[in-house]
Amino acid sequence: AIGSSNYTAARLKAALDVSAAQGLPRFESHQPVYNLMDRGIEADLLPLCRAEEVGLITYSSLASGFLTGKYRTAADLGKSVRGERSVAKHMTAKGMAVLAAVDALAARHRVGQAAIALAWQIARPGITAPIASATSPEQLAELAAAAGVDLSAADMAELDAASA
Repeated sequence: AIGSSNYTAARLKAALDVSAAQGLPRFESHQPVYNLMDRGIEADLLPLCRAEEVGLITYSSLASGFLTGKYRTAADLGKSVRGERSVAKHMTAKGMAVLAAVDALAARHRVGQAAIALAWQIARPGITAPIASATSPEQLAELAAAAGVDLSAADMAELDAASA
């Protein structure tokens, strides 16, 4: 099976059409950025992939670590090389609202913030698998905990409202 990454919906649709017309192998998966801070695929790419039965394997599922709660102030940006380069753009009123919602749900479900951010993606129709990386056994355990989090409709609405 082959996949694509970071295509627009129009480009992916064109590729799927060419594959069908010429009897070529088609893209069976697509890998876009998607997380509570970056929801741009919802308007066109996500519906296209659902309609065409193309699996969505998202990356940057934790918004470069922002959704773990590691970065909350400008001073926190120095905690890693990603800070200024990839996380600073999330240090906004929206970002703080998203973290507050993630924090509240993490406390209610008794898991870490990363587990909530991944559980939200797992619960989203059309998402095949979110990708997140771990650099320690503790981080890996938190990521794995996401599979056991059952977010209610109210939980999902709370996260959606904060991240809209």
